[in-house]
Amino acid sequence: MARLGELERAVMEVLWTAGRPVTAREVVDALPDRSLAATTVLTVLSRLEHKGFVARDRNGRAHHYRPVAGREEHVAALMREALDTASDRGAALARFAEEVSPSEAAALADALTEAVRRRSDGEP
Repeated sequence: MARLGELERAVMEVLWTAGRPVTAREVVDALPDRSLAATTVLTVLSRLEHKGFVARDRNGRAHHYRPVAGREEHVAALMREALDTASDRGAALARFAEEVSPSEAAALADALTEAVRRRSDGEP
């Protein structure tokens, strides 16, 4: 999975938060504490599109940009990628489980139970 730079992450945050396709100008306006040229943001959006993070749609004369996947899917992909680098996946998972808060552990246990149930039922 392609890594995101600082500005790419900031742009993705704008797209994820927007909840709808947005123009490059809207992205520029939504970026906090940045004085970026629209061409810079267009370049970042183009790179994100090339990496498969963003889709671009034409709406009249303007292009609108939207994330291909949600923030949670992105985080899950990063977690899978990190897990793939472990020589002992079980040990890495156990260590992760020790690091999460009790409420996160409960959410993880619920998610695992549901995933196992869906798989046993033949669901994707």
